[in-house]
Amino acid sequence: MTIVRRNALNTTVTPSVGSPETLTEKVIEAERMHDVLLLLQNLINSEEATVKMILDCLYDVGSVNLINQKLRVKPINRVMKLIARMSKPVFRTLALNWFKKNCPQLITNWLHTQVTFESVQKKPPEVAVEVAELQPYPIPQRENLSQEIRNLRYQVRWLVGISIIAIAALGITATR
Repeated sequence: MTIVRRNALNTTVTPSVGSPETLTEKVIEAERMHDVLLLLQNLINSEEATVKMILDCLYDVGSVNLINQKLRVKPINRVMKLIARMSKPVFRTLALNWFKKNCPQLITNWLHTQVTFESVQKKPPEVAVEVAELQPYPIPQRENLSQEIRNLRYQVRWLVGISIIAIAALGITATR
């Protein structure tokens, strides 16, 4: 007979009733992992300035890399980098709220997996599957050009939208 209980980490604990020692160990484990969650939340709240600086660094690196990857045209690339720098405060606010809400639990869950030391035998064996490479149908040149035109129109719509948002943000900050 087993008892199913949910702990603070939303994982199922199923110790057998015949071993009270295992039951108490699992309860203590759940309590300690809940303590880790609370400590991480406290750390994030007390070190908010550090979290903001980390998010700023990640935004700087990520936005530049994303713009360089998606936009190869130099003038548009430069404009988008300028817009990205101006939209950084909005990102910081949204990212900080998301970080405070989600990261303590994500970090706690990850740390818990690191200290469970599950044996290799419990993991299902990995099976190598060979997949044949599919050959796509040849696309006539005319269809290829129309698809490229659609992609460019889509990118222009995105750029117009982002530009409008950036100009609005700039106007709001300039009027303050």
